[in-house]
Amino acid sequence: MATIEPGTERSTVLPGAPPYTVDDLLKFPDDGNRYELFNGSLLVSPAPLPLHQRICFRLQVILTDAAPPELEPLATVNLRVTDRDFYIPDLVVVPTNLVESVGLMFSPEHMLLAVEVGSPSTNVRDRILKTEAYAEAGIPLYWRIEPDEGPALYVYELDGDSYDPPAVFKAGAVATPPAPFPVSFDPAELVRRR
Repeated sequence: MATIEPGTERSTVLPGAPPYTVDDLLKFPDDGNRYELFNGSLLVSPAPLPLHQRICFRLQVILTDAAPPELEPLATVNLRVTDRDFYIPDLVVVPTNLVESVGLMFSPEHMLLAVEVGSPSTNVRDRILKTEAYAEAGIPLYWRIEPDEGPALYVYELDGDSYDPPAVFKAGAVATPPAPFPVSFDPAELVRRR
């Protein structure tokens, strides 16, 4: 365990004051943290763990291989929902024709699928807050991957203005989750070594 000598602590001074807006967020320093907004409240996450990155990469490859040319999986994009709601999903599927033209931020209507990979610092946020926020934003599909469960894939489908209870796909069996295009994989593939 690293120790910090008194007087050597570093702190980040953030511009603006709560409640924050997306414009405030754009002025934040690039300090390695992931900054998101929920109704103007700041959500801060550290850089993801290596297992988290492996899962995101493997899922992006699986989705890319299955996607038709008009759809494209992308990692960690900016999603502006409102002036005070801003998220960075771990993975999304969007129309390919938007990739070169969208600019800095996507809108909810661009999202066909949003994916979050659970981690100790974001579990509650991904299970509750983002499930509600993505449904309210009208994102038709939300996948949540829980690494500690084998991993397990939780699939939420939009029904009106909320998600139905999730379908759960466990490691060790081939999952055929609802997606913007046909795809099938064993969730265990997401954590296997190369």
